[in-house]
Amino acid sequence: MNHVAVVDLGYGDAGKGTVVDWLCATRPVHTVVRFNGGAQAAHNVVLRDGRHHTFAQFGAGTFHPGVRTHLSRHVVVDPLALAAEADHLATVGVSDALDRLTVDGDALLATPYHRAANRAREIARGADRHGSCGLGVGEAVAYGLAHPDDAPRVADCHSPALLRRRLTTLRDRLTAELGTLDAPPVEDCLPAFTGFAGRVAIVGGSWLAEALRTGTCVFEGAQGVLLDEWHGFHPYTTWSTTTFANVDSLLAEAGRSGDVTRIGVLRVVTTRHGHGPLVTEDPSLPFTDRHNATNPWQGRFRFGHFDAVAHRYALAAAGGVDGLALTHLDLAGPDLRICRRYDTTDRLTPGPPGDLDRQAALTARLLRSRPVYDDKPQDWPAAVRAELGTPVVLTSHGPTADDKTPCGPLLAPPTLAHAA
Repeated sequence: MNHVAVVDLGYGDAGKGTVVDWLCATRPVHTVVRFNGGAQAAHNVVLRDGRHHTFAQFGAGTFHPGVRTHLSRHVVVDPLALAAEADHLATVGVSDALDRLTVDGDALLATPYHRAANRAREIARGADRHGSCGLGVGEAVAYGLAHPDDAPRVADCHSPALLRRRLTTLRDRLTAELGTLDAPPVEDCLPAFTGFAGRVAIVGGSWLAEALRTGTCVFEGAQGVLLDEWHGFHPYTTWSTTTFANVDSLLAEAGRSGDVTRIGVLRVVTTRHGHGPLVTEDPSLPFTDRHNATNPWQGRFRFGHFDAVAHRYALAAAGGVDGLALTHLDLAGPDLRICRRYDTTDRLTPGPPGDLDRQAALTARLLRSRPVYDDKPQDWPAAVRAELGTPVVLTSHGPTADDKTPCGPLLAPPTLAHAA
């Protein structure tokens, strides 16, 4: 089959990790390619034997022997968080995760100075917090845009003198802007970054092109289209392109434009972590999520009825998908409904990327909107297909690969003969 790209058509947390894990469990996969975000991702995978890991930077197929992870240049790489994640994977039976990792040398580095600055800015916002994860990913992107020639990058970890100079410049600029940062001295940071360079394979762009020729790759997105830096509801967004745009650029560079099956992931319950619009939010819904608790940086994990208006917008912003993976169907009880329209509109139209004033106005409009509900659906996949005009090609009734069922041929596992 083609390569596969998995994107969340909500506000994140829809189950991208468990879908990627299922793909890697049911067909030969060479590499899971992370194409946006950074250490703030939280993709939960649960195995049938109860082992669990929250994948942040490693691909969600890492439980499967031989499946590699590639962090593309669009990922903000945090070597300190990566080491901690590898340590946890070792405790659940995966001791070779770092051996199966490649990292593009052009990727930005997230450092303790980015993290400290991120948290200082978010604290200063007080009641107007944006809902940051507090890990410095957006700060690293912003600094890279403002100072592209000085921004620390993964390849710099091979050059201690260059890295020292860039970390010092970074620290001094952020300190001048924000005051003293809660971060260690540069000399204390250097050993961790140079040690990272000695442990993992730092590669150029040609590595991915070769992987795409060698076997099936699964592109794993982070966060959701409704949080996209250009099409999300500003300012409650991420500094990351969450649509398929990065996938398309990576494939084009490898000479494989269009060689991908595009899967959009949706929960039957529309959720959001932290501040920002959630038109269908309903505090009376009897749901909790053991893997998405309230935390000091993102805030409360919120639940709402299925928001077809917002998901239609996400589909349009993403350029459409070949099929939908509909997750958390085990929660589709009698209390859950579909919102097909708001009191103000039944359709939101994406604008051109870069017009953040337009996105802020859209946010203000959503914060004033109220949901309109019709009859409760009897057949959720059929109802979602009808509302979004897109086939549901995978359903999920639980957290493990065994809880997934393909619908039709698009994602059907290959036969053993085909796999061979």
